[in-house]
Amino acid sequence: MALSASDSSFRREPDSVLADGFAIGGVRLMNPLVLAPMAGVSDAPFRRICKEMGCALVYTEMISGMALVYRNRRTLDMLHVSEDEHPIAIQLFGSDPRVMASAARIVMDGGADVIDINMGCPVPKIVNNGEGSALMRDPERAWAIVAAVRQAVDVPVTVKIRKGWDDSSVNAVEFAKGCVDAGADGVAVHGRTREQGYSGDADWNIIAQVAHAVDVPVIGNGDVISAENSFEMLESTGCAGVMIGRGALGNPWIFRDCLHYLATGTHLPQPQPRDRISMALRHLDDAVDLKGEKVAVREMRKHMAWYIKGLRGAARIREAINASEDAEALRSIMSAYLRQLEDGV
Repeated sequence: MALSASDSSFRREPDSVLADGFAIGGVRLMNPLVLAPMAGVSDAPFRRICKEMGCALVYTEMISGMALVYRNRRTLDMLHVSEDEHPIAIQLFGSDPRVMASAARIVMDGGADVIDINMGCPVPKIVNNGEGSALMRDPERAWAIVAAVRQAVDVPVTVKIRKGWDDSSVNAVEFAKGCVDAGADGVAVHGRTREQGYSGDADWNIIAQVAHAVDVPVIGNGDVISAENSFEMLESTGCAGVMIGRGALGNPWIFRDCLHYLATGTHLPQPQPRDRISMALRHLDDAVDLKGEKVAVREMRKHMAWYIKGLRGAARIREAINASEDAEALRSIMSAYLRQLEDGV
C-alpha cells in the first residue's frame, strides 16, 4: 500500500463515524466493510459466516454471463443465496454487452441486490477471452457493457476494476469516470495492475484519485489484512467502503475486529484455537449440506488449512487434511488436533 506518513489524517483516532455505512444506489449498507469476490472461496457458506461477523455486503464468486445465458447447471447453482446473506452483490464477467444484459436480468430475478461487473480479474484464461482486466484495455467495450446492464435491470450496477493493465497504462481514473457516465452506481478499485496480479503492494493513491474523481461510492481493495488497515484505507483514500479478500481467509473475525476498531480504536481478543477449529468444522458442515460431501471436502481442504495457519504443528495437520477423502476424516483430524493443542502436546 502506498501511504504518506506525513498525511495529517493519520493523527486522527478511529471513531464511530468511520464505522457508518453508505448507499449504493438504493441499497443501504450498515457499515463500510465488504467481502471481496474470490473464485473458489466466496461461496454461500463462507459468505454467511462473514455476514455473521459484521460484513455489510458480500460478493459472490465471479459468474460467467455466457454460462448463465446458456443455463449451465453448475453456473446456475452458483446463484444460490440464503436469505441471511442480503444485501448481496452477484458478480458477472463477460465481454458481450447483449449477453451481459441478459445475464444481469437472470441474476436480478434470482435475488441480487447489486449486480457487479468484473473488469479486474487477471487470470490468463479470462483475459485471453477479452474479459476481466482485459476490458481496461478496451474501455469503449467496457462502457457499452455497463450501459447495457444498466438499461436491463432495476437494481444498482457496480464495476470492479484495477489500477490499470500495467504501470505504463494506469487508467483507473478515466476508466472509472466512463463507467459512471455509462450508468455505474459504484466502483471498486483494486490498487494493483493486471501485470502485478496479486503480488507487490497495492497502490492506495490510485484508490484516492478515483474516489475524488467520481460522484458514486468507491470501494477500496488491496492489502487490508488488519483492523488498522481498514482505518488507514478509509482515512487516506476517502473511499466509502473497504473490500477485504485474502485478509478474511481463515479469519472471518477480521470483519468483527475492523468494526470494533473503527468504532473504538481498540482491539478485540483474537480467536483462540478452539474458536478457529470450531468455525472450521461449522464451515465444513454447511458446505456439505449445500454441495454434498464429495465436492465440499475437496473445496474445504484449503479453508481448513487457512483456519489453522500459524498454530503449533499446523504444517503436519495440513498434510493430513489434504489427504482426507471424506468429511468424517476431516472432523476427526481437526478434533484430535484441538485436543493436542489444548493438552500442550
